[in-house]
Amino acid sequence: MFINNFDPVAFDFFSFQIRWYSVAYILGIIFGWAYCKKKLIKDTKILVLFDDLIAYIIVGIIIGGRLGYVLFYNFKYYLENISEIFMVWNGGMSFHGGLIGTILATLWFSKKNKINTYIFLDLISLVAPIGIFFGRIANFINSELYGKETDVLWSVKFLAVDNISRHPSQIYEAIFEGIVLFILLNYILKKKISNKPGVISSLFLIFYSIFRFLIEFFRVPDQQIGYIIFNLSLGQLISIIFFIFGIYLFFKKNNAV
Repeated sequence: MFINNFDPVAFDFFSFQIRWYSVAYILGIIFGWAYCKKKLIKDTKILVLFDDLIAYIIVGIIIGGRLGYVLFYNFKYYLENISEIFMVWNGGMSFHGGLIGTILATLWFSKKNKINTYIFLDLISLVAPIGIFFGRIANFINSELYGKETDVLWSVKFLAVDNISRHPSQIYEAIFEGIVLFILLNYILKKKISNKPGVISSLFLIFYSIFRFLIEFFRVPDQQIGYIIFNLSLGQLISIIFFIFGIYLFFKKNNAV
């Protein structure tokens, strides 16, 4: 068993605090950007445009992630406390909301530059697991999105929460949604199983949704929501929707002439 008593603040300069969650976002974007530039992008035009796209992605992640959390997970609270919607430093981001924000930002950028949107979405899909990995590690440090009670050997006590031994569900997600998903998608790209734009994006949606759906069984649902139907959490229901869309996109793009 591991005792989690980490400080969510990474650095403290006088009254200015940098939290581990912010560090995770920064590292995810930097490493993802560098990997795309060095390993994935071969076309000179795409290489130049990708630098400009990063700014759109950051805005999409922040706005989409925040609004997703507000609308999906805590709408009633923020309806009564509208000013707190803008206080992103207090926490509260939705992965699925950030994903939608990224897709919309990329669509806008691609249309503006007359480039096939899926070329960029495939690149983002290949490196998104890097950001997911760092994000889940930050969740673990922050003692949030913690798992259900268990007595397994690798259980964790999150002292900021209670004195109960729990599944480190954040680590499960970091491994499967981060490391495994990264290796899987990049392996598929390397083997050239399909080089049609949009296929990698569809596979990202499919595999992420599967991993997220399964791991949610080990995770405590959001207290303000609980289980929705058939003992499934909101995260699982949203994952089902994204999985279905991923399947549809896969057959559409893979069979495209």
